[in-house]
Amino acid sequence: MTLILGTFLFSIASALIPVLNLEIYLGAIPPGHHPTWLIATAAGSGQTIGKVIWYYAGVHSMKVSWLKRKMEAEKWQVTYAKWHERIVGRPILAGSICFASAVSGFPPLAVIAVLAGSLRMNLMLFFSTVLGGRIIRFWLVLAGAGAVKHLVERLVG
Repeated sequence: MTLILGTFLFSIASALIPVLNLEIYLGAIPPGHHPTWLIATAAGSGQTIGKVIWYYAGVHSMKVSWLKRKMEAEKWQVTYAKWHERIVGRPILAGSICFASAVSGFPPLAVIAVLAGSLRMNLMLFFSTVLGGRIIRFWLVLAGAGAVKHLVERLVG
């Protein structure tokens, strides 16, 4: 249980502090002590909580004075309105972008989270697509690390 809680807490921290690499942390976990899906779910849940914090940073970013001044420009308002319509008016596209970013890391999920918040993407759509994508990503990391360990044991042993 300590590993699951530690993974959950480290994943929140790694979502907020980019130099904390969750993939390296997960790769160092000895395979077989806990079900892979349980560790991946703990990691995905923690990362999602951290990305929701970035989402809310995006929601409140429009209160920053230099952004307010920038938004007053007509060109900026047109661009913002266009992206807002793309995100709010097309939930499948918005969810697909978030899911792809959550699984692949491209574009960076922290950036997508801030944009989603500033564009007022539906929070439940953001949350569910990020959670699903992150669980898949971390399950793949854990499965890959386990496969590499198994291969090394066969080659050495």
